[in-house]
Amino acid sequence: MPKISLPLVQTFYQVGKLGSYSAAARELNLSHPSISNHIRRLEHLIGERLVSAERGARKVELTPRGLDLYELIRPEFDIMLTRLTQLMERQRPVIRIGMPQGIFHDLFPKVVRGFRERHPTVEMVVYERDTALPEMVRRGTLDIFVAERHFGDPVLMQQLLGRYGLTLIYPRSWGAAPADRDVPEWALGRPFVSHEPGQTIRDIAIDFLSPKGATVEPIISVSSSVSIKRYVSEGLGYSILPSWSVEPENQNVATVPLPNLTPVPIYFGTAQFLKESELVISVLELCRKELSGDMLDG
Repeated sequence: MPKISLPLVQTFYQVGKLGSYSAAARELNLSHPSISNHIRRLEHLIGERLVSAERGARKVELTPRGLDLYELIRPEFDIMLTRLTQLMERQRPVIRIGMPQGIFHDLFPKVVRGFRERHPTVEMVVYERDTALPEMVRRGTLDIFVAERHFGDPVLMQQLLGRYGLTLIYPRSWGAAPADRDVPEWALGRPFVSHEPGQTIRDIAIDFLSPKGATVEPIISVSSSVSIKRYVSEGLGYSILPSWSVEPENQNVATVPLPNLTPVPIYFGTAQFLKESELVISVLELCRKELSGDMLDG
C-alpha cells in the first residue's frame, strides 16, 4: 500500500473542488508548480491519472478515476480539516458531544464522572439537543453524538448502546391508573404534553395514542423530558417518557409501564475518521459500562 501524505491529498482535494491549479495554489498558499508536483506525485503513488489538464487551460478536469477518488474523500475531508483547524486554535484538548437533554440530565452523569477521572485536563463541551446532530458532525461542530435513531450516513459511525422502555406518567390527582392496554382509550380527551416535532418518542407516543384513526394533538410541546415532568407534576397533562427518566419519589405523579411498546434504541455516533481517537474510544467504553443494566437493555 503506497504511503500517501496529507498535503498530497489536500492538494488534490482543492484542485477537484476548485477546478483550477491556480485557485488551489491561492487557497493553499503554494506556488503553481508545487500544486502540479503534488498532483504528479499522488498519481505516481496511485498508479493512475487523476487530473486532465490541457496546456494553457485555466480549468482542469478530473479523470474518471480522479472523480471517483474525489467523491470518496469529499464527505469526510471538510469535517477533518475543520476539526484540525479548531484543534490548532485551542490551547487545551476538547471533546464535543451532542445528545438529547434528557439523556444528558438523567443518564450521563456517571459517564462524565468516569471521563473526568480518565482525562482530567480535557474539556467536555455538551450540546443538549435532539435534531441536527449529523449535520453538526459534518460541519466539525461535534465529535460525538448520542441519538435515538440510526441515520444510515456513510460518513458517520454509529453503534447501538442499548434500548429502553417507555412509561405513561400523569398527575396522581387524576385517580386510579389504567391498565397498560387501556391507555389509548383512557387518554382520549385528556391534555397531552409531548416532545417537540421530530423527536422519536413523540412519534411513538402519538402512534400508540391514536387507535382506530383518532388524532392526538399535544397541548404543549417541549424539547426535553425534564420540562415535561415539571408540567405533568403541576397537573397540566399526561405524557409518555423513557422509563429511566421517571422519578418514583415524585408524589405528584403516577406511572404506568408500557411493556408492549417497542423499546427505543440509543446509538453512539462519531465521524468515521474519529473512530480510532483515544477520547472517542474512552467515551464509548464508558457509555457501554455506565448505561447498561437498570438504564438500558443491551
